[in-house]
Amino acid sequence: MTTSDLISTVSTDELVGLLDLDPRLFMIDVRERDEVADWQIPGVHNIPLGELEGSLDQVPVDVDLVVICAKGARAQQGAELLARHGRASAVLEGGMGAWASTFDVVSGQFGGATVIQLRRRGKGCLSYVVGAGESCVVIDPALEVARYEAVVAERGWRIAAVLDTHLHADHISGARELVARTGATLMLSPLDPFAFDFAPLSDGLDIVLSPDVRITVSAVSVPGHTEGSTMYQLGTSAIFTGDTLFLESVGRPDLADQAESFAHNLYQSLHERVLPLSDSTVVFPSHYGASVAVHAGEFVARPLGDLRTALPALVMSESDFVAWAIANVKDRPPNYQRIVRINAGAEALSDDAAEIELGPNRCAIA
Repeated sequence: MTTSDLISTVSTDELVGLLDLDPRLFMIDVRERDEVADWQIPGVHNIPLGELEGSLDQVPVDVDLVVICAKGARAQQGAELLARHGRASAVLEGGMGAWASTFDVVSGQFGGATVIQLRRRGKGCLSYVVGAGESCVVIDPALEVARYEAVVAERGWRIAAVLDTHLHADHISGARELVARTGATLMLSPLDPFAFDFAPLSDGLDIVLSPDVRITVSAVSVPGHTEGSTMYQLGTSAIFTGDTLFLESVGRPDLADQAESFAHNLYQSLHERVLPLSDSTVVFPSHYGASVAVHAGEFVARPLGDLRTALPALVMSESDFVAWAIANVKDRPPNYQRIVRINAGAEALSDDAAEIELGPNRCAIA
C-alpha cells in the first residue's frame, strides 16, 4: 500500500452527514490558531500544519480522520504527513471556503403550512420557504438562489413573494436575483435604505398562501438590529424573527452606529412585539451561533416559552439591557459595510462576492 492509498477526499455535503452519523469522526484543522479561533467547524481539533508531526500522539487511532484547511492545499499536506506515518485520512474538498456555501434542509408542518428551513452551515445563516396550497414565500434567501428554486419546484409551488427580514450585513442577499428569475414580488421594509424598487411592507399586511393560510407582517417597526428590522408570523404557530431574537441571544444594536438608541429600540421591540406571544409560538431566527447545536432533520428553532427562561436578556430591566447590549458587542468585521452597500443597491455585486462573505456571522450580542 502506498501513501496515496491512505488519502481520500470528502465533500462538505458528505461532512454534514458525518457530523451527526459518524461517532468515530475526528476532524483536524491544520490552519493557524488565529484562523481557527475566528471561524471553525464545530467539534474540530486545531493542530497547525507545522505542529502536526510532533503532535501525532494527540490524534486517536481507530477514528475516521478528516483534515481541513482554508481551501484544501494545507489539508492535503497534512494528509500526506499522516499517510507517511501509516494513518489514513480524508481531505475536505474546498476547505472552509466550500464549507461557507454548504446547506442542508429541514421541513415540517406549522399552522397549516409547510415550513422548510435551509441552513447554511458554514455561516450560521437560516432562510425559509413557507408554502401552502400552490403558493409560497421565501424569507432571507442567500445568493445561491437555485437552492430555493429546487425546493419550490419539488413541491409544485409558485413563489408569491420574496422577503428579507432586514438589510443584511453579514451575507449577500439573494432576494433581488430570485425575484428576477421567478417574477415574484420583492417585499421589504421602507425603513432600511434600499436603493431599488420593491413593494413596501406595512404592519399587519397579510400575504395569502391559501384560503386558510397566510403570512402576516408582524411588525415592520421592530428597530434595534437595523431600523427596518421586520418579523413575520405564521398564524399563532410560528414567528420568523430575523435578527431581532436568536436562540442564544438577541440582535446586536450597533451596526448603524447608534448603539444606545438602537438598544432601547431593541428592548421595546422584544417586549412589545415578541414576548406577548404565546409560549408555544415557535421562534425561527435568521442566524445561529457556535453555541447552538445543529442536527440533521431537526429545526434550528425553539418555542418562545423555552427562550423566556433560557435567555437572561429577556428578563432584564430596560436600563440593564441597554448597558449589557452596549458592553457586549464586538468589533464589526470590515467587510460588513461593503456587504451592506451591495444589499442596499449602492454597490454592484462583484466576482469576489464569495470571498467577502467568508467567516461566521456576528449578528448576535455575544
